[in-house]
Amino acid sequence: MKKKYLIVALLSGTLVLGTTVTANAKAKTKVDRRQTVVNVALKPTSESSLTDYVYHTVDPTSSDFHHYLSPGEFADKFGQSTDYLQAFKKYLSGYHLSATVYPGNLALKIKGTKANVNQAFKAKYVRQKGLPSKTTYKLPGKLSKQVVAVIGVYAPNPKTHSKKSTKSTKKSPTKKSFTKLSSLKDIGVPISDAKPNTDVTGNAFSRKYGALKFANCYHLTSLYNQGLEGQGQRIGIITHADFRMGDIKTYLKQVGLPDDTSRIHRIYPVGSKKAARSLTSKILTPYQAETSLDVQSASSVAPKAQIDVYIGQTNNDATSTPSMHYTSFMTAISENNDKQLTTSFGPGVELAKSWTDHSASLQQYTHAFNLMLEQAAAQGITVFRASGDYGRSESPIGKENHVMSTSPYQVIVGGTTLPYTKIIHDKIIKVTKERAWGDIYSASPAEIKAGVFPGSGGGFSALNPTPRYQLGVPGVNTFRAITLLKYLGKGHYAINKHPRVITGTGNARNLPDVSGNADSQTGYATYVSGNQLNITHKSFKLTPKKIWTIGGGTSYVAPQMAAANAVMNTQRSTPIGFWNPQIYKFAQQADTPFHVLDDADNNNNLYYTGQPGKLYNQATGLGTIDFEKLYAKFNDENAR
Repeated sequence: MKKKYLIVALLSGTLVLGTTVTANAKAKTKVDRRQTVVNVALKPTSESSLTDYVYHTVDPTSSDFHHYLSPGEFADKFGQSTDYLQAFKKYLSGYHLSATVYPGNLALKIKGTKANVNQAFKAKYVRQKGLPSKTTYKLPGKLSKQVVAVIGVYAPNPKTHSKKSTKSTKKSPTKKSFTKLSSLKDIGVPISDAKPNTDVTGNAFSRKYGALKFANCYHLTSLYNQGLEGQGQRIGIITHADFRMGDIKTYLKQVGLPDDTSRIHRIYPVGSKKAARSLTSKILTPYQAETSLDVQSASSVAPKAQIDVYIGQTNNDATSTPSMHYTSFMTAISENNDKQLTTSFGPGVELAKSWTDHSASLQQYTHAFNLMLEQAAAQGITVFRASGDYGRSESPIGKENHVMSTSPYQVIVGGTTLPYTKIIHDKIIKVTKERAWGDIYSASPAEIKAGVFPGSGGGFSALNPTPRYQLGVPGVNTFRAITLLKYLGKGHYAINKHPRVITGTGNARNLPDVSGNADSQTGYATYVSGNQLNITHKSFKLTPKKIWTIGGGTSYVAPQMAAANAVMNTQRSTPIGFWNPQIYKFAQQADTPFHVLDDADNNNNLYYTGQPGKLYNQATGLGTIDFEKLYAKFNDENAR
């Protein structure tokens, strides 16, 4: 199991993506003519004014409350000037590069050959001891002054580039990782040993395995009863793989919803439709499975919303994953069609040793990403992101790390376990009430031997400071933890027979913000299909495969939350917008819409526990949501 996790780079229900830096050139080829996409993130006219404006849009006492901007208005207020952008485009055209300004004037999308990109940016290869190489670049002074980050420029090692093909560092699926594929578990998605009973259909299936399970647990059903089902709303899903529309149709039919998939739309911000769909048409990948469950989760929780799937994928290994991720997000934000965005993918943004973009540092990329999400907030867009699925250490290196973005301008969604009693691996497992998801108790002997355990992502950001909405909230920047796991090295953990309790303080962006059911033992049904790769020692063959399984992971909860937001937005005159300043305020009120999971015992994400008597903890954030109460709170704000 451990080996498969490393092969496909799929950490539980959330996908951690590598990059492609391979030259893919023939032995004597010196010029790389593959088409790439590079992004140049730019400074706003005033970053402090932008941040203040974002907070004002959700402050009922401000004259800017719910005064959301169009991308054009954002450009006039905070974006770079047309003259500056035209000068940048003219400079790039001299190197046969096309440049498009994203609406909002906060970034440029550049397309062209890698060779021309390297010439335009005067790219140079720089070796770094113990870290991936980096690429330095140089722009004319008048252009460089307004640049926050250049994302996606890669200068290959001159010592190896012209001699032979450079090996790829992309953590991508291999033939071996798909051998004997019989469930999502074989490609890294955490699932229970049970299969959904597909003889049960419609609402009964949905209550047991689908959207109605989520809706009933978190009081979204009362909004359905008011006729709120996401009509008139659009949900944007940021992914890095295509999916099979037939899988969505099969799922919707099973859960008793109309199987008309005309409300689900594919958008290709990076490569062509043909390029993005080439792998999906050939073999079932973990990336396809992730996208499928995201679409199924969102489309069923908001059954009348339009679903826009932004597929940041190319098949030529020329564009870095961070650049594809940024491109997909910025496309969705600048087009401004979706008032709720969600993603379960991440390019490893807080791990220096595995950071995969060569021209943008972790700090630069984080800065650019935060500015982009501030544009989203200024436009009234709510962004949701899965927190990860291996506790405080998404990448198994023994230290806290969060490969998903920890930007304070998004709702980071953690995971819980619902109450259940089951016999698992010949022992009775009993969870008496909803708790933080951190599971060492239902692990099989093989899983214990592999040393990989699932739990909700949570803890402290390595790159973002404590945002103003978290300051002063009881439980923020303090923690209680238990050393349940002992790191043995080489990505392997063992259960600690004598765990210790630790308390302490932090000083950073705390995560997650909210949580919902994510445990595979209490999880949701997913359907995927495709070709299974079977390998013998001499040959391999593809076999059609159809899979129903019960899965878990915070990647289920993030799209469910986005869909719930679409339900709440259904009949509003203005979108709810940036959640976080609002929900942290609500959490401190007597009639809070949150159920705090603050127990110290049997309530952890493999490390962080509840903090008794406090409103926040790093295992579940503010806790679970009563959407009926939250909807009323948002409406009360709007009525002031």
